[in-house]
Amino acid sequence: MSSGDSTFDVVIVGGGPVGATLGALLRQTPSGRTPRVLLLERALPAERALSPERSRSPVDAASTPDLRVFALSRASERILRAIGGWEALAAEPASLAAYERMHVWPMRGRPRGEGALNFDAAELGEPNLGHIVTNSALQRAALAAFESAGGCVQQGSLQGVEFLADRVRLQSSAGVVTAALLVGADGGRSVVREQAGLGSESEDYGQLALVANVRSEQPHEHTAWQRFLGEGTLALLPLPSGESSIVWSLPRVRALELLALPAEDFSAELTAASDRVLGGLELVSERLQFPLRRTSALHYVRERCALVGDAAHSVHPLAGQGVNLGFLDAAALAETLAAGRAVGEDPGALRLLRRYERWRKSENESLALALSLLNRFLAFGDGELGRWAEQGMGWVGRSAALRRPFAERALGLSGELPQVARRA
Repeated sequence: MSSGDSTFDVVIVGGGPVGATLGALLRQTPSGRTPRVLLLERALPAERALSPERSRSPVDAASTPDLRVFALSRASERILRAIGGWEALAAEPASLAAYERMHVWPMRGRPRGEGALNFDAAELGEPNLGHIVTNSALQRAALAAFESAGGCVQQGSLQGVEFLADRVRLQSSAGVVTAALLVGADGGRSVVREQAGLGSESEDYGQLALVANVRSEQPHEHTAWQRFLGEGTLALLPLPSGESSIVWSLPRVRALELLALPAEDFSAELTAASDRVLGGLELVSERLQFPLRRTSALHYVRERCALVGDAAHSVHPLAGQGVNLGFLDAAALAETLAAGRAVGEDPGALRLLRRYERWRKSENESLALALSLLNRFLAFGDGELGRWAEQGMGWVGRSAALRRPFAERALGLSGELPQVARRA
């Protein structure tokens, strides 16, 4: 398949980790004709591996710290293993770190106190609770898997979409292509969602997430730490270098005040917010900011179009589930299309795409609501409701039987999982 082709079975707009993973899954066909898949991405990485074999060599881009990281669940790991992407990630040890424990505690509690939630991989019989991975390494691995599977990558931005009876025609800065199905994997401000008229509703949290890398006085112990602050949430995520990545969600005005501080003063504020759980913290990178809002597409599908990942939904980052939900979307859509292909169904048919929508929309919206409630009553909890929320967290923390379902859900070990994400 070459970039000169103009007719495809599926065109995916958005070459991030979720879009590239979907493309690789679609190219895995146990029988019959392998779908022709084009991935259209506005800004491809300057350096990217073209195959898992090539990615065993160091990639120049990996030597530059990537401040945006994800916490990958076991379900996401299995999906990446299925496409051959995990091998490419493992080849970049500086970008991937397993964590074995997680401690979550409220403002008025202690990290390992009775009011905290403490998860341990050993308690679940798992080797770890997940992996922290940089965005750039994850995108490179997914793109490598897609290209290795014979998918076509084209750099360009979407400019217009025309829905026809039997196909969809896309105009991009790279030219015109047609496909039986258009998939939007182009993020929270999805052009595909807008062009397809799928609509969305959103909630502005009035918060910014501050992201940076820090050095700690004490080792991170391969542990993820998260504290509800009463005015937001602070997460400390372990990196393979021994440093930690912070995700500090705060009201916009307070976040901007902290961004304006000199590095030394910012470090002092951060250390205080962390309850000195790792001793003193020292800023060792630049600081980035991301506005936080919850967005949900009114519809995930229409005739000849489907949405996955942030194009369909974006959630609060306090539980680190955003990219994991996207990978489950990709696996569910790929499985739905494979089932349809086995019986000769048109991949763009609305009745087929609605099976995917029914599968994923309710699960995604349930989790988005739960995260919004946690943000409201724990991250910003005050007064009677806040105290009740903290007390409830303490009840869960004291009971292994209550903790286990939360940990299994976060790991992707329960729920209506796509086949590729299930335990072998």
